[in-house]
Amino acid sequence: MYQQFYGFEAMPFNVTPDPKFLFLSPTHQEALSHLRYGITERKGFIVLTGEVGCGKSTLCRALLNELDDERYESVLILNPRVDEEQLVLAILRELGEPVDEHTHADRTGRLNEALLKRIHAGKEIVMIIDEAQNLSFEVMEQVRLLSNLETDEQKLLQIILMGQPELKVKLREKRLRQLRQRVLVYYDLHPLDRQQTEAYVQHRLSLAGANGRPRFTPRALRKVYRASRGTPRMINNLCDKALLSAYIRNADDVNWWDVRRAVKELKRLEHA
Repeated sequence: MYQQFYGFEAMPFNVTPDPKFLFLSPTHQEALSHLRYGITERKGFIVLTGEVGCGKSTLCRALLNELDDERYESVLILNPRVDEEQLVLAILRELGEPVDEHTHADRTGRLNEALLKRIHAGKEIVMIIDEAQNLSFEVMEQVRLLSNLETDEQKLLQIILMGQPELKVKLREKRLRQLRQRVLVYYDLHPLDRQQTEAYVQHRLSLAGANGRPRFTPRALRKVYRASRGTPRMINNLCDKALLSAYIRNADDVNWWDVRRAVKELKRLEHA
């Protein structure tokens, strides 16, 4: 509705993890550097944690977009609620390997062959498991075993476990100490501070094609920060609803009252 009114080329505050809108705050820049380092140095296991909506998925998609297709092949596991067999099957599917879903033959052996084939062809494989805090202990153990697949020179899989703070807690469990010892790169992503939140809002408006309008007033931006606590997804939700409120008023300025209405609307949705 408001996209045409304000002359946006794209919606500025969609919550989908679009790498085009990636805002590299210092903490996001450092997290991306850790991911790059872990992959280029073939560290095997990388863990990225952060609160819901902090931008983990956007960072990883930006990372995948950076990787040279001639050198890297990626595997993205978005559903962590699988068992050990289903995990291996999902990886084979992501790699485009033909598999018979009804035959439980040695799929790990098939996976090892598929990975070796790519390694010998000069490819490296990066696997990202999203919402990894939801992996069962048995699947965590399977992931650890998959990390043992290697040649004399390198691991066959570079594995990124991405999840909420509960993943940190899970990895501290005694029964996961073997997996924990294999994590050589770890980063905990933090929310934005107030100045970064204001810069984030302007960044997304600019990328969406804003040309001086709309303008968030200083009080509106402070309200956005206090209500969102610097969490990018929450900032997007608030700003989207605040823009709609300003549009209904036929206004070029998004003010404190618009953000207040957005906060109240989100609270109503949470308790609906």
